[in-house]
Amino acid sequence: MADTLAAIRSLMASHSPPLDALIVPSEDSHQSEYVSERDKRRQFVSGFTGSAGLALITTSGAFLWTDGRYFLQATQQLSDQWKLMKIGEDPTVENWIADNLPKDAAVGVDPWCVSVETAQRWEQAFSKKNQRLIQLSVNLVDEVWKDRPPAQYSPVIVQPLEFAGQTVSDKLVNVREKLTREKAYGIIITALDEVAWLYNIRGNDVDYNPVVHAFAIVTIESAFFYVDKRKVSSEVHNHMVQNGIEIKEYNLVEFDVSLLGSGQLSCSGVGEEVKHLGTWIDPNSCCLKLYSKLSPDQVLMQQSPLALPKALKNPIELDGLRKAHVRDGVAVVQYLVWLDNQMKEICGASGYFLEPKKTYESNKLGCIKLTEVTVSDKLESFRAKQEHFKGLSFPTISSVGPNAAVIHYSPKAETCRELDAESIYLFDSGAQYQDGTTDITRTVHFGTPSDHEKACYTAVLQGHIALDTAVFPNGTTGHALDVLARVPLWKDGLDYRHGTGHGVGSYLNVHEGLAVYLSINFWPHLISFRPYARNVPLQASMTVTNEPGYYEDGCFGIRLENVLIVKDANTKFNFGQKGYLSFENITWVPYQKKLMELTLLNAKEIEWIDSYHSACRQVLSPRLNEQERVWLNKATEPIGATA
Repeated sequence: MADTLAAIRSLMASHSPPLDALIVPSEDSHQSEYVSERDKRRQFVSGFTGSAGLALITTSGAFLWTDGRYFLQATQQLSDQWKLMKIGEDPTVENWIADNLPKDAAVGVDPWCVSVETAQRWEQAFSKKNQRLIQLSVNLVDEVWKDRPPAQYSPVIVQPLEFAGQTVSDKLVNVREKLTREKAYGIIITALDEVAWLYNIRGNDVDYNPVVHAFAIVTIESAFFYVDKRKVSSEVHNHMVQNGIEIKEYNLVEFDVSLLGSGQLSCSGVGEEVKHLGTWIDPNSCCLKLYSKLSPDQVLMQQSPLALPKALKNPIELDGLRKAHVRDGVAVVQYLVWLDNQMKEICGASGYFLEPKKTYESNKLGCIKLTEVTVSDKLESFRAKQEHFKGLSFPTISSVGPNAAVIHYSPKAETCRELDAESIYLFDSGAQYQDGTTDITRTVHFGTPSDHEKACYTAVLQGHIALDTAVFPNGTTGHALDVLARVPLWKDGLDYRHGTGHGVGSYLNVHEGLAVYLSINFWPHLISFRPYARNVPLQASMTVTNEPGYYEDGCFGIRLENVLIVKDANTKFNFGQKGYLSFENITWVPYQKKLMELTLLNAKEIEWIDSYHSACRQVLSPRLNEQERVWLNKATEPIGATA
């Protein structure tokens, strides 16, 4: 790490002009949350592996900004050459630079890796001391990253209409209607999931996200797809041609953006007045490099017209998501049955259920170990047997005891913990199926949980239930709903540092809409305490997760997560003629009654748990074998029968 920082500082000193600081974002050229291995520059320079963060290297210091999900992880991973900057507690990177670097300081950044909105916010802060944001012609991290992974060449795949639910031609008609309405000639589409959704394609260029490294430009008359042509099969070529889309090499997008800005990109048959209409970009996903090719007075900067239609799932997508979650529930229950047996046989645990302590002959030879990694691999194997399985939707968070307090913990084979009977086990996982994306978290205990652990689990469950049962008027944002999941924890002086819910894609990104964690206005919708959760109200046919939690550093972590569909509510009245909304749950895996403190639950909460468990039996039982059905029946017995 010291050698890497020294090499970067040497390049900073020799740059013209010399750089006082270098910003290394997490994002790639598309402002993605999850990036390919060769784009993990911030991870390379800092050693911090979380998906969200920003590094700042000055001539004498190194700083890492990240959010509350990663405070503990960053503390563990950063060397003593780095200082952790906590978002929400410490100054923002732009304010820190403005306050701590000298007047006229030069701050370098790769313009491909920063959004227009973020860059302009930085420049506004820097202007107080005449500091300058320098757009680098080469990425300095790439210059010192000698073993940088090569680019991968995964094929582009057509997403069939039976899963997509809407034709490309219909989507293009909608985009062009919005261009006309906003008096724009064309739009640059840079977010990978938006390109995939618009053109009904998928790929494997980024782990866990079925997307293709590609750009799109759509004009009133034309459409372009910028991709490494080695990835394009004859099927994909025909798919594009049939939809009037011209395929171009990935690296031509910069040149074509210049043509677009000057009214020269495919304008045959278009009047002169139309040629010089504006170009639409989303400032939160379009990179500074492409924006710099346009004349600012000809740019329309507002949220992508694809963000909301992608978030509003069509009936085919909703049906696919429901079916995918049923299959996923089967896999997770099969995993819990297997894990319950393994914990009893290998670890001598009393098991998943409330049973008298039994003595088991444990693994004396030590040849079989249940580790965070081996059990995670087993969970993946159950999912892999399900129809339409394509892979995981994110790295599985498989965490025991104190590791569960690391909110986005990622186990490694060399350092992971073994499961034990007296520690909480939290697993947050999901899969990509061709008809839908899943995301679920359950927290379990195979021994005897403490009274404190049970009280905390129950408070998290109560918040989970409160959000699930919410009824709210149209126009309500996730910011207004977030409090419902926190109140039971607040009553005991507890809380959690992450949001409560995010959108979920349809065989796309599991965090739908998230591009830049520092961005102010990028999520189409979410449930969170953060101010930008006020931007977009929830609407019927959106998907959102419900995942409150509680974490005690060095001890344990608890989180419960289901995926919900926003739906119209059937209310007795309709005050203000607003229309009201509620949630449909589509995740089917039981909650562990052993971890519930039943005396803290009220009658309505117990009724909800019993009703949910009854639905789990009904939905999953036909797909399970006899042993698995017996286990599920016991796990979902009414609380009155086991209290």
